[in-house]
Amino acid sequence: MQIAFHIGAHCTDEDRLLKSLLKNNDSLLQQGIAVPGPGKYRSLIRETIQGMAGTPTNPDTRDILLDAIVAADDLRRLVLSNDNFICVPNRIVEHGVFYAQAEAKTRGLHRLFPDDEISLFMAIRNPAAFLQDALPNVKIQDLGAWMGMLSPEEIRWSDVIRRIKQGAPDTPLTIWCDEDSPLLWDQLIHRICGVEPQGGLTGGLDRIAGLLSPEGMTLLTEKLAQSGDITAPQRHEIIADVWADHALTAQIEQDIDLPELDAATVAHMSAAYEADLAVIAAMPGVELLLPFR
Repeated sequence: MQIAFHIGAHCTDEDRLLKSLLKNNDSLLQQGIAVPGPGKYRSLIRETIQGMAGTPTNPDTRDILLDAIVAADDLRRLVLSNDNFICVPNRIVEHGVFYAQAEAKTRGLHRLFPDDEISLFMAIRNPAAFLQDALPNVKIQDLGAWMGMLSPEEIRWSDVIRRIKQGAPDTPLTIWCDEDSPLLWDQLIHRICGVEPQGGLTGGLDRIAGLLSPEGMTLLTEKLAQSGDITAPQRHEIIADVWADHALTAQIEQDIDLPELDAATVAHMSAAYEADLAVIAAMPGVELLLPFR
């Protein structure tokens, strides 16, 4: 069976992708694709991985988990989403390492489902904005004390992805920038479900809703309805054109007000983030989704 894991990252999704997927639950089940509710598996998978640390995997573990997660027996694909698959927020930075548990937890997911066809999906975002949104979710409310020896300017998502690939070297990993999610949302929904782009799934405008003016949203809906069967780049171009004229700037722009991150530091982190995308795009076994620009 195919198992698609959406593994975060934290502060990029807030379960919005899962909510869009769940809108299609009935039609997906008819295609042999299950998107179970999060209460059926999140704590179960995390606790199982923790419980088997350092011990051989029970051969029955996989089937026991699947029986608890889904009722259907004739599935071809299972979609599971959890920002905490890799770690809880308090452990995003640990021992001066950004997502130190990425390798071990990714390997743990494979040990649970050793004979299944696993794929991984993860969004990333500008590290400065990420740190500002992540800090309120951790016990230590001082950025310097939380990060320890790690400087904010040293954060590289490519380091995290490299550790993920070390834990699952043969597993395809799809990455996208959260900043691009409004343009990519329909593509992400179809991709994570393993459905063709013209598969007719709903929710493709969920992420952009609220970021456009009412007039812009109406215009976008009309343009897409009139466009018929189009390619993903053509769809991105339509969205980008409407976005340019009707985006609600106040809903998009984020001011970084952490005292440790002054304007010069944020500018340096943003430039490093853009450069890091080129590193990620060149990594074997990793696909970086970018909208048509």
